[in-house]
Amino acid sequence: MSSFSLEIEGLSKSFGKFMALDNVTINVLESEVYAYIGPNGAGKTTTIRIILGILKASQGSVRVFGLDAWKNAVEIHRRIAYVPGDVSLWPNLSGGEVIDLFVGLRGRIDQERRNHLIELFDLDPSKKCRTYSKGNRQKVALIAAFASDADLYILDEPSSGLDPLMEQVFQDYVIGLKQSGKSVFLSSHILSEVERLCDRVGIIREGRLVETGTLSELRHLTRVQMTVATARPLIGLEGQKGVHEVAKKQDAWIFSVDSADVGDLVSYLGGFGVLRIESTPPTLEDLFMRHYSELGRKPDEESLEQTIN
Repeated sequence: MSSFSLEIEGLSKSFGKFMALDNVTINVLESEVYAYIGPNGAGKTTTIRIILGILKASQGSVRVFGLDAWKNAVEIHRRIAYVPGDVSLWPNLSGGEVIDLFVGLRGRIDQERRNHLIELFDLDPSKKCRTYSKGNRQKVALIAAFASDADLYILDEPSSGLDPLMEQVFQDYVIGLKQSGKSVFLSSHILSEVERLCDRVGIIREGRLVETGTLSELRHLTRVQMTVATARPLIGLEGQKGVHEVAKKQDAWIFSVDSADVGDLVSYLGGFGVLRIESTPPTLEDLFMRHYSELGRKPDEESLEQTIN
């Protein structure tokens, strides 16, 4: 039976009267990539800072490898690696010097792995950090983290600033970490990245975890996009249970349908002589947007916690 790398139970954190986190519970298994998604101000960074032992929880518990995240932070940090979304580096040090500094804090530097990662991410380690773009600063942080022999990688918007090629390199490396038995706790705004990498997803909204599960478990909450062409005129489609946003395009009908009602709808369509039917499964972005549309505001709207973070 798999054990947990990270256990968050009933976690709450308040800043004065503002409740940044409210009763959040998350478990991350060994050899698992867990995605933690939500807009700015939802509580993602606050959660990560508590995991890292930077902030103390107001209520609840956070355990990493069975150890208390606040009381045993030093011991825990020997087994974790962290990459922030906004990386600041010493301007007068070279990228290579920064990587060696961070990795050296953990003990012996695996030069072969270090050099392989520098080549993989196409970084010039001889340049001063003050000359680096945001993407190159992000590469330095990723290389330093991946060059460490950690058991849990905590990545907060880690591919921010990377070009599409380097983003692909990053994703491939994370898949390799998982296959080697490592755990990854990933906060990301790039939903396609989350869909490709993650075993389970947690969606946080205004400090509360509103959904959690595997992608297959969450897909029932979203709608399937369908395109249908029939031999006989298709009538009564708008009145079918679960059908939304019906539109006619040339010889086909385009609409969305609640996943739970797809079976009944297909049976109904069969009576009109289906010539062509296409269905597109719901994406993680569909689920993400649905939760925030129900809240009645745009998901990129800022809140007080963004200022705190």
